[in-house]
Amino acid sequence: PDAKRWKQGSTETPRHHLPASRHGLRRPLLRRRRGAGWGWEGLRWCGLGSPVAARKGDAGEGRSVMVLSKEMCRAAKAVKAEAAKGDGEKKEVAISSYWGIEQSKKLVREDGTEWKWSCFRPWETYTADTSIDLTKHHVPNTMLDKIAYYTVKSLRFPTDIFFQRRYGCRAMMLETVAAVPGMVGGMLLHLRSLRRFEQSGGWIRALLEEAENERMHLMTFMEVAQPRWYERALVIAVQGVFFNAYFFGYLISPKFAHRVVGYLEEEAVHSYTEFLKDLDDGKIDNVPAPAIAIDYWRLPANATLKDVVTVVRADEAHHRDVNHFASDVYYQGMQLKATPAPIGYH
Repeated sequence: PDAKRWKQGSTETPRHHLPASRHGLRRPLLRRRRGAGWGWEGLRWCGLGSPVAARKGDAGEGRSVMVLSKEMCRAAKAVKAEAAKGDGEKKEVAISSYWGIEQSKKLVREDGTEWKWSCFRPWETYTADTSIDLTKHHVPNTMLDKIAYYTVKSLRFPTDIFFQRRYGCRAMMLETVAAVPGMVGGMLLHLRSLRRFEQSGGWIRALLEEAENERMHLMTFMEVAQPRWYERALVIAVQGVFFNAYFFGYLISPKFAHRVVGYLEEEAVHSYTEFLKDLDDGKIDNVPAPAIAIDYWRLPANATLKDVVTVVRADEAHHRDVNHFASDVYYQGMQLKATPAPIGYH
């Protein structure tokens, strides 16, 4: 009788179609709403969470009868049981997908040990050029250069007061700001290339590589200095202001924007030089280098914080030269696309 009423269009589900819950009660596999077809609510009792099988019903009545395969339900439970083996030990289960995306195989280093970083790959690591000239300085000659120079100098004053000689936290703040210009410049050049149907001369990639490199500096110093809550709040505020200011500044004058970054990187070289002096004088403990820094810059296994600061300073000097060069290209009345970008450092 229950099956007969259900076939005739009753809103009540027959009892033999109600799976038992853990409380001994029964709930409908399919729930029919007034004026609507059968819904998928109730299919989660076997752990699938999605429809597993369907069979179209009478097209004249406009109904569909959903059939839940008990075999598929048992298979899903078997997969869960297999994943839960090992007395609580975590077991990596491969994720299958209809999208055809395959999980990358485990990578190894040159010595055969397992590569544990998913944020960058072994072929993205490099050795920093520590022989780069650290004393270079672009003398501001034009009015625009002087505005850029004194703008950066004015920003250093409150930073010195706030952080004083806590160079770990200073580096953290510096890198959260230094990673913004490359991303903004690369984004705007990317959009310009799309609008004008033109190449970028490699500058999109160069600027995005700069942004990624600065972000890796931040990830490294986060392992060294644990910022306080108010320092994190300051990062949010400073990044919000600087991003918008640099975005509009790059739209108005790219040569001014790149010159500002060039002077920012000069200040970064100076800050890291002071950092190294305090490490040499023993004012800051020369702790072992974080593992992420050893792998990213291909440092020796016994590298220290001094080695990390040295390679980071070399990176900043490279960014200084690239941005001053980009500004000079604009000063000469050319576009960046006309001059090949200096790619290959990172």
